[in-house]
Amino acid sequence: MQRFLYIWCFFVCDVLVGLVWMGNYMFIDYEGINDMNLKFQLTRAFIISLVSLVAFGLVAILIRADMIVDFDLSFIRAVQSQESPFLTRVMEFFTVVGSTQVVVVLCLLIIFFLYKVLHHRKELIFFIAVVAGSPLLNLLLKEIFQRARPDLHRLIEIGGYSFPSGHAMNAFTVYGIFTFLLWRHIFNRAGRSLLLLFSAFVVFMIGVSRIYLGVHYPSDVIGGYFASGFWLATSIWFFQWYMERQPHLASRMLKRS
Repeated sequence: MQRFLYIWCFFVCDVLVGLVWMGNYMFIDYEGINDMNLKFQLTRAFIISLVSLVAFGLVAILIRADMIVDFDLSFIRAVQSQESPFLTRVMEFFTVVGSTQVVVVLCLLIIFFLYKVLHHRKELIFFIAVVAGSPLLNLLLKEIFQRARPDLHRLIEIGGYSFPSGHAMNAFTVYGIFTFLLWRHIFNRAGRSLLLLFSAFVVFMIGVSRIYLGVHYPSDVIGGYFASGFWLATSIWFFQWYMERQPHLASRMLKRS
């Protein structure tokens, strides 16, 4: 049980740190940022992207070398030892929340909010591109690694490859980008803290639900978080660069004309 709590805390910290990293970008004012601050923000985005990529690579190497099997099995046993009818219903709920159907509905609601309420056309295109890219990246990675799903004690049946977890990647991407775009419109610390905690909790529970239900190894979920962290940080880096370049490009066009 003590080992279980230790690994549980590791997962919580993993998701929280990832979302806080993304949250650090929210303080940017695209219209007032100076060149020095822009370079700092872009450098930070690059570093986060690189760290996520390296971390994902390390997880992939450990999986290939069968050096993470004990960790995976011990975590699965610890999680599934808590099995109960009530907890199973809770985990099934969160795995449904991370399903493609629910994610699509959620994305449509966010798209409507961005377009009709906030009138953010560029952010809307950015959101669609990031959310659409995540499952494509997941599909590519699964085809590359072709890791079989665990076959220990499955509570639901599902096909396809296991690494990295599609639910973990999509949840991290959707709730991460949602937090990124909504952050600037929340002006008090309590509201921002609730936003981060809510996103981190949902992402965390979706990941744990896949382990509890027996369809993913813990390393699948961790790898999914890091892969999504890389994709999200890289996308935010490009978006920041593009938003900052817009005024400069417009001024150059005016001068030429």
